[in-house]
Amino acid sequence: MTDADGSNVDRRTVLGALAGVGGAALAGCSAFERESDAETEQLDDDAARELAERFAPTLYFDSREPWFPTDPRPYESERDGDTVVDGFDALEGYHARASDGEPPNPAVFYHAVAYEDSPLAAVQFWSYSAFDQFTTNFHWHDWEVLHVFVDTETDEPQLYVASSHSRKVPNNEFLDPDPDAVPRVLSELGSHSSTLSVNDVPDRFQRVAVEDLLADITNTAIEGIEDLAEIPLAYGLPRDEGSRLPYVVPEYEGAPLYDHEDLPSVTRDSLIDAAVTVRSFDALTSPPTDLPARETGLVFDHRERAGDADVAYDLVPTADLEHITEFSGPQLSFEFAVPDAVEDAVAGHITATGTPWSQPRYENPAADISAPNHREALADRYDAIGDPAPINTVVSEITAAVTADDAPTDEGLTTTATGVESVVLLESDPEAVPTFDGVAVVQDVPAGDHRLTANGAGTAPHSERVTVADDGATTAAGVDGEIPLVARERATKLEVGGEESDASLSRVALEDDFAGRLYESAVEGGDAVYVHDGGAYTTEVRDADDEIGAYRINPDPGTEEPVRIDRPETGTASLASFVAEIAAETQAAVAAVEPEGDTDDNGSSNPVTGLERALAAVADAASRAAERARAGDRGNADKQLETVRDRLERVGERLAAAEEDMPASLSRATEKRLEQADRRAEQARASETL
Repeated sequence: MTDADGSNVDRRTVLGALAGVGGAALAGCSAFERESDAETEQLDDDAARELAERFAPTLYFDSREPWFPTDPRPYESERDGDTVVDGFDALEGYHARASDGEPPNPAVFYHAVAYEDSPLAAVQFWSYSAFDQFTTNFHWHDWEVLHVFVDTETDEPQLYVASSHSRKVPNNEFLDPDPDAVPRVLSELGSHSSTLSVNDVPDRFQRVAVEDLLADITNTAIEGIEDLAEIPLAYGLPRDEGSRLPYVVPEYEGAPLYDHEDLPSVTRDSLIDAAVTVRSFDALTSPPTDLPARETGLVFDHRERAGDADVAYDLVPTADLEHITEFSGPQLSFEFAVPDAVEDAVAGHITATGTPWSQPRYENPAADISAPNHREALADRYDAIGDPAPINTVVSEITAAVTADDAPTDEGLTTTATGVESVVLLESDPEAVPTFDGVAVVQDVPAGDHRLTANGAGTAPHSERVTVADDGATTAAGVDGEIPLVARERATKLEVGGEESDASLSRVALEDDFAGRLYESAVEGGDAVYVHDGGAYTTEVRDADDEIGAYRINPDPGTEEPVRIDRPETGTASLASFVAEIAAETQAAVAAVEPEGDTDDNGSSNPVTGLERALAAVADAASRAAERARAGDRGNADKQLETVRDRLERVGERLAAAEEDMPASLSRATEKRLEQADRRAEQARASETL
């Protein structure tokens, strides 16, 4: 494997790095603290049990969920004097015990601590599942946790924190919940990521308040992207918000996991339903449209108040499990395409989860508070909680690039919301995170340069460089915080520069005539990006001296061959050549719809003919300017560029006169190309490089 910068990267090394990051994320670190929290001590058994019974959550599961909260102790074994739970043993044992269709040994484990010299306490509810299968990862074993922070003097809950996928994705949190209500947790299919339900619709997630319906989270809104300014920054529950999540099938040693000889009770039907599963992201030519939405299935509740619940679970102290030293399992893998100059692929995975009692958040639940506004609220109320730290966050809205209705056929795009969730990976700190409602958020990102990759089922991958400042601010990836993905069936690869290029490129941008700027990234040497073959593009390049060049790109719909700009140049010649090309392109389009005859009934020049001739004049003057620039003749190049400016003004006048005689789509395209030509002509005159 060769990385974008040409260095060699061993695939196994990358997989191992991903596993390590995944494990560290699950362990829960204190990256969200600026000031230290107070020490904690375990509550005595009676006090812990009282809190646990009061706040034991009601759990709602997806109708397609195969792995419910269970007791891992039946799958224990001894290894070198330690008690472990092996992944094969747990998965096989769980499905063997579930053969009658009933979830085996339903259980939720609790742990309660109090902060020293403070009335603040926290009770944790840990749920164990035998396996995790999701869009961005899968692994043996799965632990999820709900933290309930309680003031022991007022006897009122202060904060709910429901664990999300990892420390890179904000948890789902609610400040000042109703003290008389039982916490409700909605578990995500397969991954068991937990969100909250506190409103009057118990089995549905509500991100923002609507009329009399409360929002289920009180996380602060997303900053840095205007379109997302009112959306709370938390993972939520995408399949409950109208989005679709395509799941993938775990593999072990090159074969589907259910084919392994040590898992005789595990079949294809034991995993996530095939209706929501794809074999790999790049096996589809377009995003799937038939993935079913979430439906509520089994409801679990504490045995002492099971009521109308489908399943009653046992409430067990985690102390009964602390003799287990490891939850083990070998590495699993799946395909995750990561584009770069040589179009490599990287597999992402997590091997197995750690034990809850080895994690910092086990003794300090506040380490798991991911919303700074919630940590600040608790810090204001209790000296035991430290103030929040600045958190570097990368945010982007993932959209779909599609052809625009108001553009000429296959000559213009627009972007629209996508109904299928995607995956985002920061390769420099590799942990894949899923989008929610089309929004990608990666928290706690180290300052510096990163390569961000977005990918989705049936779409071509997108990759760009992102620079993150060390100031706790939000960094918007993409153009104005938007990354448009292209369906594979309409994707053409654009390659810019490379080893043979003389220019030392520092930046590449891509603009469509109708959609505007769709891509911009810092580069080193060359670049590659997938474009929609129904667009008409201007590729802008910048060199180390910030000189600009421009190239016209019109992909041939249906072609499988990449479009290449082998030797990109910057300066006056490049920009003038671009003006000549876009003027000639537009002239040809206008000529194709020109009425017969060069004059109207009064003998005057036909407006469309006048427009075509004006465009031809621009192309001629721009070509001459490029020739003079390449010859090193700045004086005559500038004179020709003055002529280009005058003739572009004439084109504007001719366009206004001809609009009624032209198709509306061509009129709009001509206007947009005229704006592009005028801008590049100005840059050509201002360029210090010929």
